[in-house]
Amino acid sequence: MATWTFSGDQKCSDSLFSWYERRLAGCVIHHVPAWVHPHHLTLMTLFWSACVLVATGLARQHTGWLWASSAVIGGQYITDALDGKLGTLRKAGLVKWGFYMDHLLDYLFLCSILLGYTMLVPARFQWLMSAILAVASGFMVSSFLACSLTGQLQISYYKVGPIEVRLVLIGLNAWLALGGQAALAVVLPLVLFGSLGILAVMAYQTQRQLWTLDAGASQRAEAAALVSAPAMGGVHQLSQRMEPTAEPSSMK
Repeated sequence: MATWTFSGDQKCSDSLFSWYERRLAGCVIHHVPAWVHPHHLTLMTLFWSACVLVATGLARQHTGWLWASSAVIGGQYITDALDGKLGTLRKAGLVKWGFYMDHLLDYLFLCSILLGYTMLVPARFQWLMSAILAVASGFMVSSFLACSLTGQLQISYYKVGPIEVRLVLIGLNAWLALGGQAALAVVLPLVLFGSLGILAVMAYQTQRQLWTLDAGASQRAEAAALVSAPAMGGVHQLSQRMEPTAEPSSMK
């Protein structure tokens, strides 16, 4: 019976700051206290999600709370970047659990951020936040579907990965805190249609990659069948020659 090998924990990233991220994580990870386990860091995203909702909710009264929201985004990045690497270093063994919970909670944190922004924008623009959430979810769905077929989880596209997205969110918070709410009517549609365009290009390129993989597998199967056909024919002829020939019965 064939055994299924899980390979989804192997992430692929070529984002702008991924090299610095790996270097920084490699330095920090050895200073994590022994009583802090990898699953503690993973579950911290629940705490960060609640904090970002509280911070953005309070920002409706005073935009200075957006700086606290940025600090929460930075804190979630640290725990999210270290949990898997700490599990590998300490051989925690929670590979499948970590894969599932890490990405599920990442989605929860994304929803919390966008829900928080929904509380900040005027009512007439709230539908744009729902549309942006749908497009952001599309990136995650596409990545996991492709991962299930190729065994590689691509977490960056066009040099933009998790760390770059968080930096954009922190920059957006700073802009809003300094009085940039008036331009949301222009910025939000640009974000929506820009993200939708990138998602469409990514989906097109992914389906082309999968088409090429399927076509190559089909061609290899046909070539193998052509090679094996003469051999099978020779075996069949040899077996026919080796069969004893029945003697004709004598005529009376």
